[in-house]
Amino acid sequence: MTNLTRRTFGLATTAAGLALAAPSVLHAQTSARLVVIGGGFGGASAARYARMAFPRLAVTLIEPQTSFVTCPYGNLLLAGERTLPQITHSYEGLKARGVRLVHDWAEAIDATARTVRLRNGQNVPYDKLILSPGIAIRWNAIEGYGEAAAETFPHAWIPGTGAQTALLRRQLEALPDGGVVGFAIPPNPFRCPPGPYERISMVASYLKAHKPRAKILALDAKDAFSKQGLFQDAWNELYPGMIEWVPLNKDGKVTRVDAREKQFETELGSRHRIDVGNVIPPQSAAKIAIDAGLTNETGWVPVNPLTFEATRARDIHVIGDANIGQPMPKSGYIANSTSKVAVAAAVAALEGRPAPAPTVYFNTCYSHVGPEYGISVVGIFRPGETAFVETANAGGVSPRGPLAEQREHRRLEALHADAWYGAITKDAFS
Repeated sequence: MTNLTRRTFGLATTAAGLALAAPSVLHAQTSARLVVIGGGFGGASAARYARMAFPRLAVTLIEPQTSFVTCPYGNLLLAGERTLPQITHSYEGLKARGVRLVHDWAEAIDATARTVRLRNGQNVPYDKLILSPGIAIRWNAIEGYGEAAAETFPHAWIPGTGAQTALLRRQLEALPDGGVVGFAIPPNPFRCPPGPYERISMVASYLKAHKPRAKILALDAKDAFSKQGLFQDAWNELYPGMIEWVPLNKDGKVTRVDAREKQFETELGSRHRIDVGNVIPPQSAAKIAIDAGLTNETGWVPVNPLTFEATRARDIHVIGDANIGQPMPKSGYIANSTSKVAVAAAVAALEGRPAPAPTVYFNTCYSHVGPEYGISVVGIFRPGETAFVETANAGGVSPRGPLAEQREHRRLEALHADAWYGAITKDAFS
């Protein structure tokens, strides 16, 4: 990928991506029932877009939480740069647009009868279903890491009410100066590829200010990661000597944890004693997608890249982190933009029209690595006949270089990240 030299490229691609991802199709002249499961970036964006573009649709959003805590910007809470209310968003904007909100768990999908069974026992019928359920933690994929262990070693990777992120923040506050913060980082694919490394950076930012003798041990099940050079440049300049990153080829894969003894054990048997542990475990599509028989042997849902319809069931369009969209990352940006194509494709099918023309997808992943210090990577993708394809020699990453030379660029990228967050949350929830 080539370096980005225009400071406004991230914002430009954001705007272009949202425009390209909302195809111009005729408004639906139907009272068909569109049901959306999951009120994250994918599901909320789908419900909002459906009501705006196709006002005759009866749109129902099934989401157990009454508000949404975002995964993006959760890492800034760990650094003390955001509060939980600042990353919590209401569904009242969707309600005002005419979306029917059902705050309950979707327990099962009957693809033949085209109904969704709720935890309260009621069935919700649909003509088309947009499934955006997010991820599930693969409990015990790392030996010893079950739900109980997550109360000692929080994952903070499924926001929910924000309790896991708040727990990790409290643990950092209680960390003794000179203590060790351990990270267990999963293999690909997983939600938000740069996320663990932004989290390492934000934790380091907090420690530098409040526990300067503390150390970070990052044990990784991979040998490389997104924006690696940029992150490591920042770690060396901002947090010299604080962060040790151990890749897979140096025994970085955590295979067992002991919550009682506060230990991480790696593949070759090395044991690491830590004071605060963040385990980001292997993941899969959410349980409802697995139970509905939509996933394959990978644990993710294969979809038609033109329509996002699940290959294993008709009339169910799967968006967001749950589907197989590689090389597109599992990101809020992609969930937001692909949601509109999925809705347009679903409506076209209901009206007996062809699916919208293939769409170009932009993805910009911003990361904060310190105060007024942002970096980004941009990718451009297109649907192929059977999978998605990254456009060669397009997109790029922030330029590398000493902070003394790049300070203004880093400051502007941090501002661009803030602007992106404001824009995407407005596009999903207002």
